[in-house]
Amino acid sequence: MSKSTPQPAIDIDDIHNPKFAASTLDFLLIELVPLVQRVTEQAQAREQLLRDEYRRSKILSRTSDDTTTAGDQHGATEATTEDNKAGDTKKDGALAAADTRPLTSLGIPATTSATQDAMHARLGALGYRVGQGLAERFSAQSPRPQTPLDVIKFLCKDLWLAAFRKQIDNLKTNHRGIFVLTDNRFPPLSKMSIDRRAGSKARDEGLARAQLYLFFPSGVIRGALSGLGIEATVTAESTELPSATFQIKTKGAKA
Repeated sequence: MSKSTPQPAIDIDDIHNPKFAASTLDFLLIELVPLVQRVTEQAQAREQLLRDEYRRSKILSRTSDDTTTAGDQHGATEATTEDNKAGDTKKDGALAAADTRPLTSLGIPATTSATQDAMHARLGALGYRVGQGLAERFSAQSPRPQTPLDVIKFLCKDLWLAAFRKQIDNLKTNHRGIFVLTDNRFPPLSKMSIDRRAGSKARDEGLARAQLYLFFPSGVIRGALSGLGIEATVTAESTELPSATFQIKTKGAKA
């Protein structure tokens, strides 16, 4: 009777042994930007409709108070009916447009700055919650980093490896609270490309699309730092696909 060598048990809490497909986060990021764009546009459309209805109700109320004759009241009633019909038609049309507005699979930037700002805030907030959860999860059974530099190193190695299956390629700091993280092949951007034959305009449009996919990871960084006791602002940019650069400026940092 032969004795087999016992196999070591797999730690179910090992962060490097995830229990979901490695491409899950990639698919999430691909769909997240178009989803946030659609939700933001629908929310803004409904908010605009509410403002228009409120403004129309104030005008109708003022018109009704100023009416003194029966003929004027009759005319105002007819005008009100027509306005209500037109308003309902406009409302139904706007809601239908908001619900069926086409989106490209590339996540083309929104046309208005207000929509873009709202999208940035939503994506950053979603990433912030994810980052906080990751920091709490990964530091639950290990000593927490004590210094800001240790926290950044933990972010560049452990957290980045767990989230994106690779470590940060380069870390720079001025030792005054500012850190610059560079990922030469950032996974969310690795499947994007630019037709260089189309000229500089195509390049700028491609980088603009890529920028939308950096707000969620920036929120993840900010949330993870917050979970580890560091307040910071995070900005990200891509000047050449698929690389990405994240600048972290902690509270009280000096240039």
